[in-house]
Amino acid sequence: MEHHHLRLILLLLFLFLPNTCFSFSFQTPSSNEFSNQSSSSLKQQILELANSPSTVKWMKRIRREIHEHPELAYEEFRTSAVIRRELDLLGVEYKWPVAGTGVVAKIGYGSPPFVALRADMDALPIQEMVDWDHKSKVDGKMHACAHDAHVAMLLGAAKILQEMKDMLQTTVVLIFQPAEERGTGAKDMIQEQVLEDVGAILGLHLGAEYPTGVVASRPGEFLAGCGSFEAKIKGKGGLAGVPQHCFDPVLAASTSVISLQNIVSREADPLDSQVLSVAMINAGSAHDIIPDSATFGGTYRAFSKKSFYGLRKRIEEVNVLSGFDQSILFY
Repeated sequence: MEHHHLRLILLLLFLFLPNTCFSFSFQTPSSNEFSNQSSSSLKQQILELANSPSTVKWMKRIRREIHEHPELAYEEFRTSAVIRRELDLLGVEYKWPVAGTGVVAKIGYGSPPFVALRADMDALPIQEMVDWDHKSKVDGKMHACAHDAHVAMLLGAAKILQEMKDMLQTTVVLIFQPAEERGTGAKDMIQEQVLEDVGAILGLHLGAEYPTGVVASRPGEFLAGCGSFEAKIKGKGGLAGVPQHCFDPVLAASTSVISLQNIVSREADPLDSQVLSVAMINAGSAHDIIPDSATFGGTYRAFSKKSFYGLRKRIEEVNVLSGFDQSILFY
């Protein structure tokens, strides 16, 4: 992932060329200034800037600094400070705070069309076990999902865009988003009108399964929408030796968990990829006492809004069928 600067080039080309896949109306010179020859020259300029030793060294330093100091959702204060420090040095104006710890910058003339580039900032509650020079210095936290590299890449894009801003055919909005791992950061930024007037937004995710420098894509949906849920079933606790006097919430929760697994395996179209995973169950703390309640939760994911909200509806229905007093929270 040290050579992630190579993946900037494809994204940047979209922002300078008026004949991209975006359905924007550009004013282009009648003399066909943006010919194939011009496009080739532009690509070469971007390549030279992205691959210059100083840019590569700078991006590596930023990525390693962020990797050493991972922060969880809505705690990205140090990461945000690094971003703002580098934007200040580049002379790029920005807005902060957005959605708590987020940063939003703009490069260009401030007029339409608006195109956004987005990177996530938060880390995961994972212990880094590999020993290397830039290992996480925060116990129990790690950038295990490449968000450190994503931030470094977006700052790299900011550097190149700022150096070539006079050639831009659009206004570029740079979005540094918090709380991606919690699944709420994007929603919070949208509520703060970050995407107002934005006609297209581009983002990418590093993938270890591809060779360095390869950009992978395909027509149609590529990444799923993600939601989380937490359900609580209330029963009547008591001695496990006389269960007939109790309303066992553990049994009810277990039945619900098994029923939830049937939604994807028996109700969903096999050609419409969906995921529903229960990853957390909490109940009693003693082996001979039936608890008063049981809590379980997990994640659900789908590629279309119809399937996404269909999963959510079925999760609610399955828990209602438990027959117990229950509540469910979606986030």
